[in-house]
Amino acid sequence: MDLLEYQAKELFREMGIPVLPSQRIDHPKDLKGLKIPYPVVLKSQVRAGGRGRAGGIKFVANTIDAVAAAQNIFHLPINTEYPEVLLAEAKYDTDREFYLAVVLDRAARRPLLLGSRQGGTSTELAMEQMQQVVVDEGFSPFYARRLTLKMGCTGPLIEAVSDIVEKMYLLFVEKDLDLVEINPLGISPVGEVMALDGKVTVNDEALGRHPSLLQLLPKTQPDEGLLAGSGSEVMAVPSELNFVELDGNIGLLCNGAGLTMATLDLVYAAGGKPANFVNIGGECRWDLTPELLCDRIKLGLALVSQKKNVKVVLVNLLGGLCSCTQAVKAIADYQKQSQRETATGNPQTQVKVIVRLYGSEIDQAREILQAVEVTVVENLDEAIALSVSLATNG
Repeated sequence: MDLLEYQAKELFREMGIPVLPSQRIDHPKDLKGLKIPYPVVLKSQVRAGGRGRAGGIKFVANTIDAVAAAQNIFHLPINTEYPEVLLAEAKYDTDREFYLAVVLDRAARRPLLLGSRQGGTSTELAMEQMQQVVVDEGFSPFYARRLTLKMGCTGPLIEAVSDIVEKMYLLFVEKDLDLVEINPLGISPVGEVMALDGKVTVNDEALGRHPSLLQLLPKTQPDEGLLAGSGSEVMAVPSELNFVELDGNIGLLCNGAGLTMATLDLVYAAGGKPANFVNIGGECRWDLTPELLCDRIKLGLALVSQKKNVKVVLVNLLGGLCSCTQAVKAIADYQKQSQRETATGNPQTQVKVIVRLYGSEIDQAREILQAVEVTVVENLDEAIALSVSLATNG
């Protein structure tokens, strides 16, 4: 999934990559309260390329021109996509423009540093001058410096560009990204560097480890990897979670395809009506750390309980290499949050949770869940019967 430019620049700012003062514009009238001095550039926030050629980027010198330009850009589709927001950004005078990127080379299974002394919209020229460095061992500033030297940088520019490349790489690793791109990297007449545009591609497989990135996903436009929730809201569904919507009132959360299908069949056989089900994946594999397991359970609980008609959530987990206490921590956290929201009068959080666990440390896990008023039933048939009864009788 590609982030919008203003979202990518928020990540750049957090990492210390220089970006210009900017302001998100949700409506043309927001420009009347613009805090950035004119002249500014207004940019359509869409994921499609070619914004400048399509008319989605405009330089304006005053409020009247800015409002008129914003109205046009908001109604301008770029590759069939209309912007929901614009980015107003300070104007920057450049002497040169570079291209930089850190990308995951899937064939080599290594990060790849890319750099060209020709950036901006001249794609063909950028490709002709593109240099690359494979990060084949643990990263060190040597790799970034090597790229800038191959690009032909000299003098203080070597250190300035190397510092940007190093920060891009740190962002790439810290957030498990597929791509971090700056194009162009503006070089001022005095040699200062500035990320004038940026692109970040999130690895959908890693979203479960990065809740902060999940919050950046579109809320109103379903896309690949997203499913609609109760109606107006849309919750992101990482690709490692198999989530399916149905028409009943019991949400199911299981680990493993076989266990999920078996639980689904048994609920139907007991007279229950599943509202949805989610398979958080792969039982407890060797590479499924306790932290990742907790993230998947939390996301799964949020998914299966988001519909208003869900009255009961049945959690059916088999512990393998990890203990039951590791699995129930996320359930306990979810229950505490649900209790807090219920206390504030949010009816959508009033969902009963029934847990069936099988594995090591079951007694300790039961104590954890009983402390937060979650019912634990070891026998699956009994857990299903209780869930169906609660969903039917309220």
